[in-house]
Amino acid sequence: MKIVIGSDHVGYDYKEEIKEYLADKNIQVIDVGTFGKERCDYPVSGYKAAKKIVEGEADAGILICGTGVGISLAANKVKGIRACVCSEPYTAQLSKKHNNTNVLAFGARVVGIELAKMIIDAWLEAEYEGGRHAKRVQMLSEIENSGTLTEL
Repeated sequence: MKIVIGSDHVGYDYKEEIKEYLADKNIQVIDVGTFGKERCDYPVSGYKAAKKIVEGEADAGILICGTGVGISLAANKVKGIRACVCSEPYTAQLSKKHNNTNVLAFGARVVGIELAKMIIDAWLEAEYEGGRHAKRVQMLSEIENSGTLTEL
């Protein structure tokens, strides 16, 4: 498995620790930055990570900023990305099982690093269930592709 990881300056320390955490699990990591604590713009890393996924260079992504919201919004602007912000493991697990998320985001100012690792584990271990959820994921794709939803 290949995970792309990105952050802004607020999430930099978490990104560095999570890279090691994933490597210890034999997960290949692609780091798209930022590469230091100098102030930067979270949309850059969010976009770069999302592009790696949709272009097939990574299987999934993990993004970190202050709250996780801004960087996930940037990623979600890329067609084919379903990013979620999670502050606890249960939502992370269900986001994958029910929504087939391919990007996990969280905030370095919101969760501690050990909780972040638990969130990551729950998300990585979960599998998309399809079934009754497939229709809803398809509806999300329809909105993304056409800007509308036929089933209103």
